[in-house]
Amino acid sequence: MKAVILAGGKGRRLLPFTTNFPKPLMPVDERPILEILLERLKQDGVNDIIIATGHLEELVRAYFGDGAKWGLKICYSREDKPLGTAGPLDLVRADLTETFLLMNGDTLSDISFGKLLERHEATSATATVALFQRNVFVDFGVVETVGNDGAQQITGWKEKPTLTYLVSTGIYVLSPAALSFLPKG
Repeated sequence: MKAVILAGGKGRRLLPFTTNFPKPLMPVDERPILEILLERLKQDGVNDIIIATGHLEELVRAYFGDGAKWGLKICYSREDKPLGTAGPLDLVRADLTETFLLMNGDTLSDISFGKLLERHEATSATATVALFQRNVFVDFGVVETVGNDGAQQITGWKEKPTLTYLVSTGIYVLSPAALSFLPKG
């Protein structure tokens, strides 16, 4: 199975650390996040990796090389300008002829990639997004209103609620058909 790992961002939220160090190489317990992710992928049977790089690509390439050290086949696709989450797929479209994983290079999760793939295939989906339930405590009263002419009417009030959202984990399973929704360039 193949995975595309997005490792090209500038890691702005981690500045100044990411000025000279790419976010996927940030250490967790003395090991780069991306190394932990690669080992997890291998455990779940993923052995063909495309790392989409950009910012400080040479450091990622120098650390991981061709992946032989981890028993993986790693190749690289460099974006010359930031292309967002889906944009790097356009650069490797020809290599994505079977269902594949797409994920952020800074994703730490205990998700079973194998089970996620099984679920994707069982539903015949074009795209599967791994979700996580996130609870956000709001330490203010949240007011619901109608009208917008300066005389709004209060229709509800929730005092210090915990709001629940499903959020993307940055882990996706895509069938090749999903690429038809991605414009060229």
